[in-house]
Amino acid sequence: MARPAARPLSGAPAPEDAARAVPAAADVQGEIRNWYAHLMSEKRMSVATLVNYHRDITRFFEFLVDHLGGAATLADLERLALRDFRAFVSRRRKEGLQSRSVARMLSSMRSFFRYLDRTKILSNASALALRSPKLPHALPKPLSVRGAEEMLAEAEIAQGEPWKGARDLAVLTLLYGCGLRVSEALSLDRSAAPLREALRITGKGNKERIVPVLPAARMAVENYLKLCPFALTKDDPLFVGGRGKRLNQRQVRDMMINLRRRLGLPESATPHALRHSFATHLLAGGGDLRSIQELLGHSSLSTTQMYTEVDAARLLEVYDKAQTEKERRKHG
Repeated sequence: MARPAARPLSGAPAPEDAARAVPAAADVQGEIRNWYAHLMSEKRMSVATLVNYHRDITRFFEFLVDHLGGAATLADLERLALRDFRAFVSRRRKEGLQSRSVARMLSSMRSFFRYLDRTKILSNASALALRSPKLPHALPKPLSVRGAEEMLAEAEIAQGEPWKGARDLAVLTLLYGCGLRVSEALSLDRSAAPLREALRITGKGNKERIVPVLPAARMAVENYLKLCPFALTKDDPLFVGGRGKRLNQRQVRDMMINLRRRLGLPESATPHALRHSFATHLLAGGGDLRSIQELLGHSSLSTTQMYTEVDAARLLEVYDKAQTEKERRKHG
């Protein structure tokens, strides 16, 4: 069956290269190429997801080389039993893989076998019956309103160079004031500025959403561009590093580590924590879940509902502190 050619995404291997890198028989490599092209062109998966899926499938077929005594064919894949898949999971567990990574790995494998089933190449009920491990229900850890304000104020002076301080403030203001993911803020080009009252953001799964822009965010970006020493054209990145190249997520993480240390904030104060803070503070201020879901770009309302738990947990914490203080005064 002919498949449309998929255009490689920057950072992700092309379908042909992805297939060749997997130690499998030629017939399996052909289907891996088709599956990978499907993920790239039809599912429109992000580069990070494509890279993870490819890595997981490669590890699976490396295991099968040892497990079966040679490169797996399509016929071998159809004969695999639940015990074979469990042996692979057990091997990866022994290698130190944690539950969250195991869950992602199984998701990658199910995706490949579902594709084979849907395209009528082969069917393996055991592969489709694989269950992911239960994951701990971790709540987001937002900053307090004061903590977020202190971080923004410190960002402007922490770098020493005024233009870098203005840049860092602009980036963090977009995370906290607009609820953007770090990748979304850093993917903006110079053509996006001057910012208008709303931004059209392309998020996970290439889903678009409209995000209102606060005046503080517009002013922060304008101030950064006034101080930026590089003559950026509309096709250049909006946020650049010291060499004029697009600012990357590692640089933002390093910036946050520096700010945490300067302010004595916990390790949970990460770039993504500012997005959590945006949602939590909106909810505490009376925002409704459905609106917050749209602003964050969550596919499911259940994902957004975790912020109600954060808000409730914070109220209980305040109540407990008040009760402790009341008891202390009573017996003091």
